[in-house]
Amino acid sequence: MLKLWGRVNSVNVKKARWCLDELGLAYERIDAGLNFGVVKTPEYLKMNPNGLVPTLDDDGFILWESHSIVRYLAARHGKGVLWPMDERERAIANQWMDWAFTFQGGVRDAFWNLIRTPAEKRDALAIEASRVRSGQLAAILDAALAGKLYVAGNFSMGDIPIGAEVQRWMRLPMERPKLPHLEAWFERLCARPAFKKNVDLPLS
Repeated sequence: MLKLWGRVNSVNVKKARWCLDELGLAYERIDAGLNFGVVKTPEYLKMNPNGLVPTLDDDGFILWESHSIVRYLAARHGKGVLWPMDERERAIANQWMDWAFTFQGGVRDAFWNLIRTPAEKRDALAIEASRVRSGQLAAILDAALAGKLYVAGNFSMGDIPIGAEVQRWMRLPMERPKLPHLEAWFERLCARPAFKKNVDLPLS
């Protein structure tokens, strides 16, 4: 059986879990990271020398980096479903998967300050800069979604990393610009059972 190491409130673990459930794959999840520890043990570092989550074990094949895990699962189990068969559609899906880390960087300071930092220790300037920057980045995605249901046309692996990142942005207690194409796409993601189960959880 597939094994996945990582805690449920990690955005990068959410991506892998969402992908696994979209594909209907059975797997065992092992808590790891932050308060669960595990990631600095010699056994874990032998699998993932970065000491981060998630890590996937597919019958002895070890893989880390959340987007690489999503690509691997989509290619192995989801050809024509999550893995687009058309080369250009697949390239666009890959483009948005890579860009998801750009968006994550824009949201990071707002997330850490508003969700994981006590109120008295929050950096208001960092929150505002992150709010503005993430809104600018979200506008890029909004423009790309005009006339599209999903980032590569059909729902694919391309929607998973950026969808998980946008969920975090949409649920932060801060002001956001009105972006109708992004908001409609996000509502479509929210209607997916695997997204509801694994991604659209209270931020913590």
